[in-house]
Amino acid sequence: MGVEAALSGLSDEQAAARPEGLPHSVAGLVAHVNWWNRWMLDIIEMGQALPYPAHAADTWPEVGAGDWGRVRNDFYELLARIDTHAARPDLANPVNHEETIGELLADFALHTAHHFGQVVTVRQALGAWPPPGGGDTW
Repeated sequence: MGVEAALSGLSDEQAAARPEGLPHSVAGLVAHVNWWNRWMLDIIEMGQALPYPAHAADTWPEVGAGDWGRVRNDFYELLARIDTHAARPDLANPVNHEETIGELLADFALHTAHHFGQVVTVRQALGAWPPPGGGDTW
C-alpha cells in the first residue's frame, strides 16, 4: 500500500481529528512530514546548509479541518519534487554540513515512512481504517 491509499477517503473533519490518547491528527502528522520534507528538499536543491530548527515544536505547524486539502496537496507536490533527485550522480556530495544528498534522501524516506505508520494508527483509532480502496487490517 502506498501513501496515497493511506491518505485516501478522509474527510476534512477526520483528518483534523485527534483521537483520545494520541498526540496528533492525520493532518498534523502530514503537515509535520511536509515541514521536514520541504526543509530537506530546499537543502538539496539549493546545495547549501539551512539552519536546524531550534525546537521540535517549530516543525509541527498548526492545522485544522479547513487545512486538510492544502496539507495533502503540499505532501504530493513535495513527493513529486523528490523524484528528480533519486538518480543524481552526486548523491555522495555533502550539502548540509556532513550530510550528503543521498543521506538526506534516505532521511526523507525514513521520516515519511515512520509518520505514515502513525497515520494508519490514527485512522484505526478513528474507525477510518482500512481506506475505501482497502488495506491491511492488522
